Amino acid sequence: MIRRLDLDALQQQLANTPLIDWASDLPNQIGRKLAKGHGDLQRWMAAVDALPALSADKIELGEAFALDAPTTAEQQTALLGALKGLIPWRKGPFDLFGVHVDSEWRSDWKWERVAPHLDLRGKHILDVGCGNGYYLWRMLGAGAGSAVGIDPNWLFLCQFLAAKHYLPDLPAWHLPLALEELPGKLEGFDTVFSMGVLYHRRSPIDHLLELKDCLINGGELVLETLVVEGDAQQALVPEDRYAMMRNVWFLPSVPALALWLRRAGFVDIRCVDVSRTSVEEQRATEWMKFQSLPDFLDPADHSRTLEGLPAPTRAVLIARKP
Repeated sequence: MIRRLDLDALQQQLANTPLIDWASDLPNQIGRKLAKGHGDLQRWMAAVDALPALSADKIELGEAFALDAPTTAEQQTALLGALKGLIPWRKGPFDLFGVHVDSEWRSDWKWERVAPHLDLRGKHILDVGCGNGYYLWRMLGAGAGSAVGIDPNWLFLCQFLAAKHYLPDLPAWHLPLALEELPGKLEGFDTVFSMGVLYHRRSPIDHLLELKDCLINGGELVLETLVVEGDAQQALVPEDRYAMMRNVWFLPSVPALALWLRRAGFVDIRCVDVSRTSVEEQRATEWMKFQSLPDFLDPADHSRTLEGLPAPTRAVLIARKP
């Protein structure tokens, strides 16, 4: 597994950056995590191992994630079976040699809302809570110099490795780590993304401070999270569940979120998008058959959750570390 993570290439990529000491210790750190493992990891890795050997003639990462090349019926069958061995797919979609992985989330829609406000060319990027790494590939498509994602979910890592299997030379890495497992004061990334993470944190300002510690001076934070309407003192704290999720703690208004960012020391804060999450953007599919957003909303009023709270609305704010 360590070999598959391609840490030697990551160390070479970061050799002349402030991140080299951290990268040098990654094999030991991840080795310790692998020793604990996960009960399904062997099964998921077997699915990755079952991917057929294919070489992409066409690679599209700018407008979508799409790989293409001539394939045989046998290769198609093997590819479909291997990818279905990694169900459920939450983020995507992925088009791999004629197989369309229709994920729960239309993550491409979110990316289309975020990307026009960013200049990622040549930048070293960290994506915190990266899921299966869908956005890492789109970041490279936008010209990023390198894209490193962290997420402790082993299935998401294996889904990333399925894509990496066909793009082995591209500078994208997925590390099975949580943000709190990174050293303090890394101060090495040009851009840090935190999308869909803040509302899961019991201490949101601590999360913002941890994100800031990952940035170089002058670096940029891209923050996407659930929000509610209101002034700078407005935040929703669910009594129990929110849209059937127990681990949702704070939903601030956009002005409150901007205030939190200022308290954390960020400057040049701007909100670039506010969008209600629709049942077309998040839903169950053949590739994710469990309950999804349509099951979490009031069937008579999609502006409310089953708990009677405002339905999911997400905002994207961009801020700079001075």
